[in-house]
Amino acid sequence: MDKNDHKMEGARFKNRSHDKGIQLFLVNIMEEIKADQIKKTGTTTVGLVCRDGVVFACDKRATMGYYIASKDVMKVEKLNDRIAMTIAGGVGDAQTLIRWMKAEIKLYELKNGRKMSVEAAATLLANILSQYKYYPFFVQLLIGGMDERARIFSVDMLGGVTEEKFTATGSGSPIAMGLLEETYKEDREVAENIKVAAKAVSTAMKRDVATGEGVTVMTITARGVELLPDKEVKKFL
Repeated sequence: MDKNDHKMEGARFKNRSHDKGIQLFLVNIMEEIKADQIKKTGTTTVGLVCRDGVVFACDKRATMGYYIASKDVMKVEKLNDRIAMTIAGGVGDAQTLIRWMKAEIKLYELKNGRKMSVEAAATLLANILSQYKYYPFFVQLLIGGMDERARIFSVDMLGGVTEEKFTATGSGSPIAMGLLEETYKEDREVAENIKVAAKAVSTAMKRDVATGEGVTVMTITARGVELLPDKEVKKFL
């Protein structure tokens, strides 16, 4: 290698170092934007496995820093007629994943002529998140529904998956989990556990500033996915 080659290699190294510095700077900027300016669901979401199905309960508040950006956010979404997903974290990231999952599940059903299982849907979601771990979706998700039995999976932003009988996500989850530890029973039916899930979210609303504006409840049984009317949910609070 002659002197000119050494100079060219040195220039390339400096450029790589400069580019890396720019990337790190942009990552830091994006982290600040994510933390302070992007709309977040704040959130408390709860998922319970019951004898005959699944209960999901969520609050309705979205925040941007200390500002309440919305008071009527839907944080649980139906993916098909027996699977649903709750969201906590960045609203834009969560909405993107909901659209992505609905499309992938529909394509699977059309291609294979059968419904996707809850476990397969959780694996699909985890694989999507794992592919983006260097520029992750800022979310914490619950996905659950009915196969031969009721199942719920917790999926983190890097694609980690755990199966749970009862769980909570979001900023108010420690408060909600304290109540669930004392009141949840797996052998109850969905109708009995609706009150437990709704009360867990309602309790978190009293102590977590990012949780509020009411409770949404969705149930999944052999009959399908049902979103409870607000008037009915209020009876359980």
